[in-house]
Formats: sequence, structure tokens, C-alpha cells
Amino acid sequence: MSQVLAGAPSTLSATLDQMIYHTRIVRRGAERAMVVCDMPFLTYQVTPEDAVRNCGRAMQETGCHAVKLEGGQPMAATVRRLVDVGIPVMGHIGLTPQSVHALGGYRVQGREAVAAERLKADAKALEEAGAFAVVLELLPAPLASQISKALTIPTIGIGAGPACDGQVLVLHDMLGLNDRFSAKFVKKYAALADEVREAARLFAAEVREGRYPGPEHSFGK
Repeated sequence: MSQVLAGAPSTLSATLDQMIYHTRIVRRGAERAMVVCDMPFLTYQVTPEDAVRNCGRAMQETGCHAVKLEGGQPMAATVRRLVDVGIPVMGHIGLTPQSVHALGGYRVQGREAVAAERLKADAKALEEAGAFAVVLELLPAPLASQISKALTIPTIGIGAGPACDGQVLVLHDMLGLNDRFSAKFVKKYAALADEVREAARLFAAEVREGRYPGPEHSFGK
């Protein structure tokens, strides 16, 4: 156990380093879009001080506009602390991927009355703590609609119906690149997986047959 605990800080640091690396790349390419850094698991849940340190580092090193944290009422104090020091925070409730095992897997949240009321309270707590927006993931559409109407901040839906103020669809799902994944809320606007496989097949075949590279792909003196 001591070895596991001793290794945890460096592991968390590496995870944060990776997120900072990728967010920095996105920020360099973004001309108009708001860039939000999705903070990794345990970089903000332990203490508000850890959250300020790690989120502040993410903001400084990436140039992102905000950070995103998962969790409702238990995270409200941390959100307030971050907002108080000038770090814009987007919340995330419903299906929270970082704690998916505690939720019993990838399934719709808030179907039962008690769970629905808790999610409403979570959303309100995040708004009152100063979050500028909240992601609603895998909620029944009527519940997401009720939450959206109850808040003054925008809601961003992922499988939460049409009443949210904004919508998320993963690029690979939208383009049909991930044809082994299918969820009710995903709409595929293209079917590029087949085209990618066919292009790779043709490339391999032409290399084996000596047709690629040809003279038109080669340099002379």
C-alpha cells in the first residue's frame, strides 16, 4: 500500500501533464471557440487548495478559457473557491465518466424521483457556487428540460435531449469513424470508417504490387 500511495502523486502529475499538453495544442488552433480544459480525476477532488493549484496551472500553461469539473453538491465549495480566485468553471453532472464505476456503469441517470431531485439540487448548487455553465450527460430529456429552465446559466447536453442550450457530439461518432460504438443519442452524419478501411486496403495492395510509389510520386535528380 505504501508503494501505491508513494506513486500516486507522480501518476496524477503525469495525467495532468497529458491534459495540459493536449489542451495547449487545441488552444493554439482555436481562433474563436472557447477552450475548456477537462480536469483529470483526483486533480481537484481532494481539497480546494489542490484544485486551485492544479486548475491554475492548467490555465497558465494552456491559455484555456476555463476548466471543467465533474460532480454536484459535494463539489460546490471547490467551485466557489476556484471562481473566487478568478478561474471560470464549467460543471458536469449526470453520468460523470470519471466516477462511472460508482454509478454502476454507463447508464442514464435520474430516472428515479429521488435521483432526479438530487440532480436538480446539484445543478442549482453549481450555479450558486459560480459555475458559468453545466454539462448534463445521459439524463432523461424531461429532467434535462426542467433543469435547463430552472437555471440562469447555460446547459450543455450529451444525450440529454433537445432542451439544453448547447449540444455535444464526439467528432469520431459524428463522422462514423467509431462504427463499433452505438448509443441512442449518437447521430452519425457520415460513415467514414468504411472509407478509411478501404483507403488503407488500397494503399497496402498498391505497395505490395509495386504500384505505389510510382514515377509521379518520386523525385528525380
